Amino acid sequence: MAAASFSFVHLLSPNPIATVRSSLTKPPTTSPIPFPQSKPKPGASLSSSPNTTVRAVATSGNKKQTKSPRNVPSSPAPIERAEALDLYEDMVLGRCFEDMCAQMYYRGKMFGFVHLYNGQEAVSSAFIRPLARSDSVVSTYRDHVHALSKGVPAREVMAELFGKSTGCCRGQGGSMHMFSAEHGLLGGFAFIGEGIPVAAGAAFSSKYRREVLGDESCRDVTLAFFGDGTCNNGQFFECLNMAALWKLPIVFVVENNLWAIGMSHLRATSDPEIWKKGPAFGMPGVHVDGMDVLKVREVAQEAIGRARRGEGPTLVECETYRFRGHSLADPDELRNPDEKAHYAARDPIKAFKKYILENNLATESELKAIEKKIDDVVEEAVEFADASPPPPRSQLLENVFADPKGFGIGPDGKYRCEDPKFTQGTAQV
Repeated sequence: MAAASFSFVHLLSPNPIATVRSSLTKPPTTSPIPFPQSKPKPGASLSSSPNTTVRAVATSGNKKQTKSPRNVPSSPAPIERAEALDLYEDMVLGRCFEDMCAQMYYRGKMFGFVHLYNGQEAVSSAFIRPLARSDSVVSTYRDHVHALSKGVPAREVMAELFGKSTGCCRGQGGSMHMFSAEHGLLGGFAFIGEGIPVAAGAAFSSKYRREVLGDESCRDVTLAFFGDGTCNNGQFFECLNMAALWKLPIVFVVENNLWAIGMSHLRATSDPEIWKKGPAFGMPGVHVDGMDVLKVREVAQEAIGRARRGEGPTLVECETYRFRGHSLADPDELRNPDEKAHYAARDPIKAFKKYILENNLATESELKAIEKKIDDVVEEAVEFADASPPPPRSQLLENVFADPKGFGIGPDGKYRCEDPKFTQGTAQV
């Protein structure tokens, strides 16, 4: 937790490397890392409210100028009751589903690595719920909640986690590889950064259909989700360059939860303000409080709107926090307990529930009814997944070999794995 002894402001000092080195030699502190946007940064232009959490850099010709993306009020724009309840229900579904995943994992119903999304629900709900069905989402290994927000039924996501044939990938994807062409979920990707080129390709496809094939009705947008650790990888920079060059209809959404497995974001990058990397490629860069669903919603609406109008990509850094370890196999002993408590007190679901009640958008009983509904949905998903059959053995080699007479299929046209001797001497399949 040595990284907790310095803030973003320190990294902007005249000699940041020396500052970092001196900070790392200090004994660990028990104070949590300050929420970076809680202080204005040198050279950053904020909106009129000192408490705003949104910044952007726009470009004008070849001259970059720092400015607010719009007049961001101290309070987010009003929200209609129906939209508020939809966001709340989606956030509760994500949290409840992930909590159930933890139970099922420890009961031996799931295998491999399982990465939960607890604490980051405001980002998924605010960005994905406004999308059209034809829009695309590219996720990471922390993809269950992205799938749910995009409309993949909870029972199909849970069945996939159980490795059952009724899962959205017929049990062959598992936790880190959710996919649903029907719902526009183009995959969860286990290796960081590998989904970004796929997202850029999907966005290019939308632009090509409209501008080359003449499909004027195609205004599809792609969202590319990834974490802070990914922003030091080559795919990130290459795809930002191409997206800006070709004005692709894509939004790059950085879920900066401050930790890349066990590496503090502050120790891993020369400039921890990721949003600044957008203007370097000629696109707006926005930094928003990812624990506030209404503020994320405002930024999402603008970024998605820009992409849909053909105005090009946006880089959005959502500063959030995961409440559990990197995966369910992670004992989570590296993060300071005070830091975890600091962010737990800013729980996005509790904060939004308070907002809904204070603004008379719903009653306590209505919200409890939503929570009960979600409990039933998740319980039913578990029952469905548990009762579903495993994939047939013949599925092992499907979609693996292009040649129908190749290794996986015998001369008689039957799958070789159907031969009882196929697995002789190996572990039971």
